[in-house]
Amino acid sequence: MNGKVIGGFLMLTALVAGGAMYYLQEYAFYRPVEVSSPTAAIRLMSLGGMPEAMLTSDFEGIDADSSPLRFRGCFVTPMTLAMLSETFEPYEDPTPLVAPSWFDCFDAENIGQDLESGAALAFLSEKNIHPGVDRVVAVYPDGRAYAWHQLNESAEK
Repeated sequence: MNGKVIGGFLMLTALVAGGAMYYLQEYAFYRPVEVSSPTAAIRLMSLGGMPEAMLTSDFEGIDADSSPLRFRGCFVTPMTLAMLSETFEPYEDPTPLVAPSWFDCFDAENIGQDLESGAALAFLSEKNIHPGVDRVVAVYPDGRAYAWHQLNESAEK
């Protein structure tokens, strides 16, 4: 009888701990980014090394204070890929990070595949927005654009 009680207690503890971990990873620390906040201001690094504001609309974003890598943003830009390619610095090896499942507009897997195939292009938004972290923007020909934070080479050393 004692074994069943102890086993049941261990199972209940594991279920509660697993549920808590899931909640903490998916929901607890994220907050929406207000369109008027400085975090929502998307800039791109020009080929001359100066940040320039990017024209955006319909911005939707999330962020968390618990990690500099938790920023994700979805928006639309009227800027063409041709103009962006001639004016702004491309980003080498872009790797979008997975967003929480409830943040529907950001699909890291599809964005990553489209970047690899050339269906979208990635640009440096801000170098070292946090120490060792860059903001990257991916843009599609139809104007859809996505932003995220990614570890840079200084953090990987």
